[in-house]
Amino acid sequence: MAKQVVTRTYTASIRNQQQVSGDLDVLGFAASKLWNVGRWAISRVWDEIDYIPDHDELTAYLKRHERYDDLHSQSSQRVLQKLAEAFAGWYGKRRNGDTNANPPGYRKRGDDHPRSTVTFKNKGFKLDTEYNRVRLSKGSNLKEYWSDFILCEYQTRPDVDLSTVENVQQVRAVWTGEEWELHFVCKVEIQVSADPGEQTVGVDLGINNFAALAYEDGHSELYPLNCLKQDDYYFSKRIARCDDSDSEQATRLNHKKSARRTHYFHTLSKHIVERCVDEGVGTIVVGDLSSIREDEEDSEAKNWGTHGNLDLHSWAFDRFTDLLEYKAEMEGITVEQVSERDTSKSCSCCGRKRDANRVERGLYVCDECDLVANADVNGAENIRQKVSPSPATDGGDRSNGWLAQPSTFLFDKETGAFAPREHVTS
Repeated sequence: MAKQVVTRTYTASIRNQQQVSGDLDVLGFAASKLWNVGRWAISRVWDEIDYIPDHDELTAYLKRHERYDDLHSQSSQRVLQKLAEAFAGWYGKRRNGDTNANPPGYRKRGDDHPRSTVTFKNKGFKLDTEYNRVRLSKGSNLKEYWSDFILCEYQTRPDVDLSTVENVQQVRAVWTGEEWELHFVCKVEIQVSADPGEQTVGVDLGINNFAALAYEDGHSELYPLNCLKQDDYYFSKRIARCDDSDSEQATRLNHKKSARRTHYFHTLSKHIVERCVDEGVGTIVVGDLSSIREDEEDSEAKNWGTHGNLDLHSWAFDRFTDLLEYKAEMEGITVEQVSERDTSKSCSCCGRKRDANRVERGLYVCDECDLVANADVNGAENIRQKVSPSPATDGGDRSNGWLAQPSTFLFDKETGAFAPREHVTS
């Protein structure tokens, strides 16, 4: 085993919730107001000169605005940074032809501002691990002569001791929809495997099968999206019945839907890493989906169909990849992202590239070498080969069976874990 310093986020409840929730509400509202001021400023610049100010430009412009001083300066900077990142993401989708993408909206509900997350960096908080307390700074506009800060008493999980971490880099006050909680972003020293394995696996992320895996030793796996699709349908129906999409009931349903999706991503990423440990995998190769909507030939928008485009943007591929890296890191496994260019249309056996080879969504047939494969697994194998060459191209022999008949794992709602299709009853 070897030691490695990594970044981890620990969630903690607030024991004196009743005493501090009012002050935290004020900061959460202030963050939303600053977001709205920044949103208005960016829209004005965009309308005038078709330009989106970056984080530094936006901060310099709004530094003297009265709303900027409602929060600690580092907290205000973080709000504007997230706004600039959100606009950059929207513009990237717009540039790639996504006509359905909307720019970041204003944070308001009727005449009220929702509670936004407030981030405190190193100068904005003081941690007392002996008594499990953290002092969060207010902005100069909100300070009173007897109270320049909010003193929160926190409670972490029994297995988390903040006094043992390398350092706490950030503290985030997060509104869950019912109460406030704290997220501590820490540097932590962990034990990792010194020799995780030498095998590779390719991971293709998609909108039908969320993940398709192709292992170097020849077998493959599929993880269909049935569970998330059922959740999307169920919660969309429930939310549509609400009188107001911004009502408390709709907000609770959205939070529940988001929590279930997050649980799915956590469970799937953990399962894949455990499978990699069992298979002696040392490198996971994931397709980079940052330009997935851009057509590889002429840079025009790729049309996935009405529902396909909607689903593609609603599922957080980046979020899943972050979780996969986080869990793989603890096992000493490396996660590499590579371009997905041509991986869906190229034969993983002979390398011939032809759109017509993809007969239908789930089937790939090569007219050159007669390869028959599951289309997503073929893509995963092409992704894997970008890091580790295929034995087939090195003169080895691989049959069609491992590509055409992958094992299928489903999410079992009864156990809350993934299992082979034949073992799942829910």
